[in-house]
Amino acid sequence: MAGDATEPRKRALGLLVDVTEDKRLLSKVLPKRVASLSPEDRARVQRLVTTTLRAMDRADRALGPHLKKRPAPKVMNLLRLGMVEICELGEAPHGVVNSAVAITRSDKKTEGMAGLVNAVLRKADVESWHKLPVPRLPKWLRKPLVDDYGKEIVAGIEAAHYAGAPIDLTAKSDPAAVARAVGGQHLPNGSVRVTGQVQVTALPGYEAGDWWVQDVSASLPARVLAAKPGERVLDLCAAPGGKTLQLAAAGADVTAVDINPGRMARVQENLDRVDLTATCVVSDALEYDAAPFDAVLLDAPCTATGTIRRHPDLPHAKDGSEFPGLFELQEHLIDRALGLLKPGGRLVYCTCSLLIDEGEEQVRDALARHPGLRLEPITPADTGFDFAADDLGGLRLRPDFMAEHGGMDGFYIARFVKP
Repeated sequence: MAGDATEPRKRALGLLVDVTEDKRLLSKVLPKRVASLSPEDRARVQRLVTTTLRAMDRADRALGPHLKKRPAPKVMNLLRLGMVEICELGEAPHGVVNSAVAITRSDKKTEGMAGLVNAVLRKADVESWHKLPVPRLPKWLRKPLVDDYGKEIVAGIEAAHYAGAPIDLTAKSDPAAVARAVGGQHLPNGSVRVTGQVQVTALPGYEAGDWWVQDVSASLPARVLAAKPGERVLDLCAAPGGKTLQLAAAGADVTAVDINPGRMARVQENLDRVDLTATCVVSDALEYDAAPFDAVLLDAPCTATGTIRRHPDLPHAKDGSEFPGLFELQEHLIDRALGLLKPGGRLVYCTCSLLIDEGEEQVRDALARHPGLRLEPITPADTGFDFAADDLGGLRLRPDFMAEHGGMDGFYIARFVKP
């Protein structure tokens, strides 16, 4: 690693402790931790942290034989970081070891562990590292996923998480032109996939508002809704706004509702950048009221377990205790969304989750609660992909889909028609 990487390593270590011990999401703690660093060092810190979180299980397996007992959390996370730098990122071992020892000695609480850190990291073996199993999800999340999908599929999901994610763009009007401009791959749904290390704001067309960043899976619910020019469409729980932009680009009269003022301000900034119009409302979705809409898109708050390939902190910052509350909230939001819909109108419900409880089970329960409500099956013509709908007519997407092309976020999408 070029230059003195000790300070970025210190910041990365602090973030690892924030996530693994204090159970805080990276998005909440990263900005403050890196605020005083140069852009280059900020990127370095983020890369160190996300790679270590992604490879956490493998790091623990590699460290296990060299530890008689698990050291204090700060030291354990420093060992994980060092092991990942040497074995996964290919950094020069002597530099990593010397820096890790210096960091250990700089804190009175850990200075006595400097010898252990030095001895363990000097045993890092790149060849053995790459023979270890693909990192597994923590047990609290892996077990329900195995129950839902089976071990083989979960192993594929874990491989997709470990591989990380490319950047997907949604074009405002001409995906083929955007693909040519950024040197990306034009996917069947119209998304443009960009691989490699890229600075998003430096890509051609960013300033002109020709596109926005949006995972291919996240772009499909709006496609399934198929908003028509002039239709009154409600985007409920709208932030960060990619779907709002899609609906507005389709020519719909869009109202975007979200409870978070800061996130809604970001939606408005994105609308302004791409020169699209929508009415942005800061409100609790359960309390929002308006004349009935022609169509509603509900991207409900969820566990976000489908986004781990982009957010590897999630399995380590959460423990599943908030799940029941989210399941109940989703039920209430579906009911509220139906109440805001005209008879004959369509509701697209989606979550960026891998859990059946947030997808298929919510759909079954909604159909039971609302006599006459029906599902309109999602077809390949709706998405551009040859993905088959399930027995209900909804669409289950997984990170291991399109694995050879970089995968996709986990999602569940269902299209209701109100009686």
